[in-house]
Amino acid sequence: MKKAYYIFSIFSVFILIDKLQAQRFADQVPQIRRYLQKDVVDTAEGIKIYNKLIEAIGGDSVTYNKAGYNLQGWNEDYYISGKLLHRGYYIDGKAIVFKNFFENGQCERTVVNPDPLHCNIDVYFENGKQRKLTNYYNGLPQKLYLFYENGLPKYTEENEKEMKYITLKKAWYNNGQIKEAMELSDAKEKKYTQKFFYENGQIKSEGTMILSLDGKSYLKDGVWNFYDSNGKNKRTEKYDANKLSSK
Repeated sequence: MKKAYYIFSIFSVFILIDKLQAQRFADQVPQIRRYLQKDVVDTAEGIKIYNKLIEAIGGDSVTYNKAGYNLQGWNEDYYISGKLLHRGYYIDGKAIVFKNFFENGQCERTVVNPDPLHCNIDVYFENGKQRKLTNYYNGLPQKLYLFYENGLPKYTEENEKEMKYITLKKAWYNNGQIKEAMELSDAKEKKYTQKFFYENGQIKSEGTMILSLDGKSYLKDGVWNFYDSNGKNKRTEKYDANKLSSK
């Protein structure tokens, strides 16, 4: 009798342990959620809640299916209204490719993350105009393109593959006029030609830039010319980047 009771007690303990483990495991499984657009759309970055699932840009989180296992295959999330918010393909809980949507049905972004080194992200305004385009390499934004809500270009930056220095940088006014442009002219010496412009299109200043010795900043070097908004009253200044860089 005592032996039977002992066996029954051991059996009961194992059942209790299994229930507790199952409960703890279930606690980790996200419940089905529906979203409000105001809660998922960041005014500066858009719908970024899935970025933590993109390994190629440093995302270190995973998501789970209803059974509590790493999500595999296609998955969809929805707004409370029933409209589609997100559709993506997952491998081991990581987002490989996906699209996010505003509640009006307009695509908010497309993400293609084919391997841990490469990732392309296209982001759009709610009116359908392109907002941002970023090409990542090895977790770093190698190329970045920003746009105004009217569709005109706002800012462009292209970097050397390992992000050690810029190869091209441009910025525009919201009327479409170029604001500044810096382009690599000598890759060996890390020298650049740079121009700044007034909003009417006239050149404000122009000259040479050079990467500092510590690689952290870009400094004026050599002769620089400055103009007024009519393109006249030219004045000249001379800079020595080596002196500034060594301070």
